[in-house]
Amino acid sequence: MAFALNTYPITYRSQFSEGKWKGGYLEKPHKTPEEEAALGVEDRAKLENSRNCYDDMPLVNYTSQYGLACFEGLKALPQKNGGLAIFRPDQNAARFARSMEGLCMPVFPQETFIEACVQTVKRNAQLGFYTRYNSDWEKDSYMSADSVYIRPFTMGEGGIGVNLSSEPYVMIINTPVSAYFKEGRSDAIVTNKVRANPNGTGWIKACSNYVISALAKSEALKAGYMECVYLDAVERKYIEEGSSCNIFFYLKSGELVTPELGDTILPGITRASIIELARDKGLKVSERKISIDEAMEEAKECFVSGTAAGATPLTSLTYNGKKAVFNNGNVGELTAEIRDTLKGIQYGKLPDTKNWLVQVL
Repeated sequence: MAFALNTYPITYRSQFSEGKWKGGYLEKPHKTPEEEAALGVEDRAKLENSRNCYDDMPLVNYTSQYGLACFEGLKALPQKNGGLAIFRPDQNAARFARSMEGLCMPVFPQETFIEACVQTVKRNAQLGFYTRYNSDWEKDSYMSADSVYIRPFTMGEGGIGVNLSSEPYVMIINTPVSAYFKEGRSDAIVTNKVRANPNGTGWIKACSNYVISALAKSEALKAGYMECVYLDAVERKYIEEGSSCNIFFYLKSGELVTPELGDTILPGITRASIIELARDKGLKVSERKISIDEAMEEAKECFVSGTAAGATPLTSLTYNGKKAVFNNGNVGELTAEIRDTLKGIQYGKLPDTKNWLVQVL
């Protein structure tokens, strides 16, 4: 699994109280990265547990009891020149604000979100906790590359009755993260589970949405697939998302299609970036409904996108026992081009002409 619960020492915490946000940076117990790496299993577990526990926060709250919370995911990426940069944090800040508004919480200021993300990464890096650039990553187009994962999330204040959160906490932590998908597995299957219903919270990056994602992804993995794909909840014929990522189909006609946004689909930041990069290349990019039948019959390439996924190819899709193989089971030319461009910008191999990167180091 890409993620590891190995939280870096510096975290950020804020709470909305008396009509305003009050927050600051916390330094949890730590040694040097080298000393921590040399610890035994038990000592390492104790140290990591001490970083992940906050005894002064309520255990019984609107998040632990009812799942009322939202979160974000973004990365600080090691740069080819030796630096460290965050990819499009302004977009995550805006989506976090929309999510909190959608859950009827007081909205966390976007400028504070960006600054806190930058500062947690910078302060951890100053202690030696960050990922260094490795030129070997270039050999597989950064598919095996590491980075610093930034996880902002809300936590409800103490409460036991079903209610909204009016004084939520916002936390920002950093952890190391590696490749999300396992190498060599790129088949997907359509799940019979429903991720989101109309007039629900599918457009919000709500914690509760990911229960179904975990269940559906687990079923797919047990069946020998890398990923699962959702259909819409009403007609059960239109493709919506992957387990926790957006999806693209490159059709035989030369059209690149991704499902149109609505209240059942999360507006991915990587998704939006790929659409822009593809249009820059002169491609016809459509955000529209695409049925499972059209995808199975007309797509010649397929890939999923997200902060963790990047642009990861799917070489086949199985639905009701029928299997569609894309590009003879190989990574498609367009998929590789999009992936290489996106990753090249993110890791500083290609110029950032769009000013998507915010430098940390």
